[in-house]
Amino acid sequence: MATTAARARRSAPVPPDASTSRTLCADTTSGHAYGGVMKFGVVGSTGTAAQAVDLAVTAEESGWDGYFTWDGISVGPLDTWDPWAVLAAAAVRTERITLGAMVFALPRRRPWVVARQALTVDHLSGGRLVLPVGIGAVDDAAFRGVVGEATTARERAERLDDALAVLDLAATGETFSYRGHHLEVSDMTILPRPVQRPRVPVWVVGAFPSERSMGRAARWDGVVVQLRGDRAMDTPTPDDVAQICAWVAEHRERREGAGPFEVVVQGVLPDAPADASALCRELSDAGATWWVESRWDHGDLGPREAFDALEARTRQGPPLQ
Repeated sequence: MATTAARARRSAPVPPDASTSRTLCADTTSGHAYGGVMKFGVVGSTGTAAQAVDLAVTAEESGWDGYFTWDGISVGPLDTWDPWAVLAAAAVRTERITLGAMVFALPRRRPWVVARQALTVDHLSGGRLVLPVGIGAVDDAAFRGVVGEATTARERAERLDDALAVLDLAATGETFSYRGHHLEVSDMTILPRPVQRPRVPVWVVGAFPSERSMGRAARWDGVVVQLRGDRAMDTPTPDDVAQICAWVAEHRERREGAGPFEVVVQGVLPDAPADASALCRELSDAGATWWVESRWDHGDLGPREAFDALEARTRQGPPLQ
C-alpha cells in the first residue's frame, strides 16, 4: 500500500507518455505513419441485447479486429443496452477481438465505478479492452434531462479530465487521492490491477483542429478523430488524417516503453470492395491505424431488418488491404 507521501505525489498525476521528446509518425520503412497494418472494427449499432453479443462473435469469426458497442441512456426512441453488460458477455464469448464502446461518456459516470467495470472486462477478456471516451452528447437525456448534470462543453471537458486522472491512478493498484475540477477522492484503492499495463488503453475523442481537444487526446493512447464546426458530421478524409497525424507528431511526447498511439477513424465504407480497399489504403498511408465501421443510419428499416443488414455486412468481413 502506498505511503502518505506517495499518495500525495500521485494526487496530481502526470498524463501518460509525457516525459520524452520522441515523436510519432516517424516510421518511413513500412509505408504506414505509425509502423503497423490498419485494423478494422465494427459497431453493434442496433439489435437486441443477445444480438449485440452474438454480433461480437460474428465479427471475430469474420476477421474483424475490433467489436464496439455504444454508450447511451436515453437517446430518442432507440433501444439501448448497458455497454458493460454487453462487453462482459462478449468477453467470455470471444477469444481474439478487441472490445470497447464508441464512445464512453465519462462526464456522467463515476470514474471509480468505471475503473472497476473496466478492470473486470479486461480480466474476463484476457486484456482485450480499450476505452474510447469523450465528453458525451447533450441530446442524451441523461445530460439535458437531469438537473445538475453537466451540459456545457467546458464543464463536460473538465469532468472528462477528472475522470481520466482517476482512471489512471486507479490502475496502479496503489492507494491514491485526487483533487480536480469537480472531484475530490481520498485514500481509495482499487484491486486487482487490469491485465494490461500500465492500464487499459484510452482513446480520446479529439475535435480537430481544436488545440485543447486534440491536446487532451495526445496525452493518452489514441485519438478518435472528429472534425469540428460545420464538418462535425463528416467522415475524415485522408488529407484530414494526415493533418491530424502531423499535429500529433508535433505536439505529443512519449514515455519510454509506451505503446503505440492509435488514430481511429469512424464512418461507413463504400459498398464496392475495390473502393473500400482503396479508401482504407489512403487512410492507412495518411496515418490512420483503425477504421471503425459505424452504421448508425438504418433508414426506414425496422429493427429486425436493420440488424439483419448489419449482421450481413459484418459477415462480409473487413476490406482487403
